[in-house]
Amino acid sequence: MNSRKEQLEAFERLLSIMDELREQCPWDKKQTMQTLRHLTIEETYELGDAILENDLNEVKKELGDLLLHIVFYAKIGSETNDFDMADVANDICEKLINRHPHIYGDIEVADAEEVKQNWEQIKLKEGKKSVLEGVPAGLPALVKANRIQDKVAGVGFDWEEPEQVFEKLQEELKEFTEEVKAGNKEKMEAEFGDVLFSMVNYARFLDINPENALERTNKKFSKRFQYLESKAKETGKSLHEMNLQEMDVFWEEAKGQ
Repeated sequence: MNSRKEQLEAFERLLSIMDELREQCPWDKKQTMQTLRHLTIEETYELGDAILENDLNEVKKELGDLLLHIVFYAKIGSETNDFDMADVANDICEKLINRHPHIYGDIEVADAEEVKQNWEQIKLKEGKKSVLEGVPAGLPALVKANRIQDKVAGVGFDWEEPEQVFEKLQEELKEFTEEVKAGNKEKMEAEFGDVLFSMVNYARFLDINPENALERTNKKFSKRFQYLESKAKETGKSLHEMNLQEMDVFWEEAKGQ
């Protein structure tokens, strides 16, 4: 591993390259925070994929792409005299120190859960009107549900035992089933949302990240379906020409891969 000196030198090199690109490259010169935004979101998802695949070399590359974006935003901020890289780094340093009084102050904590609770209390003292202010409106619904539940749990609004959450889930499933039988589309959707929200809550109690769990299943299903497609092609048939029994043979083969 590189020494602290070497790491700082590498970061200095990146800052210098960013300065040169901003001055000399036609593409880099025309970028704004708005034009970079969607690219940053894409890079974040690519990092998430690499982490799920446990491809550490790809994680390293994607972290580099994200770091470039951070440096890029800071460079743009410096050009308008609003902030620079030092401001960005110092702000997060101050936030970390302020929100870890058990490290930099005289507060004692018993475990990680207590740290989370202190974190939410400190943010309210910093002027937050609601613990939910830190949940971005643009988050995907599944991720947002998990963050909302995590936030309110941080101030003590939570179930005591996983069994209670499971009972709530069963209750929501029953209510959803009743609306399905009744055929009321609007109420069905509302109850289905409650079921998903309860599922996310139960996952949290089991220390399962619902977004990661669902994405792993997405990837697993996609690989199996692509195997089915390739096998169908080998037989000279399209999927439209195969019945479910024929498809199921290849599906079971895929599961055994």
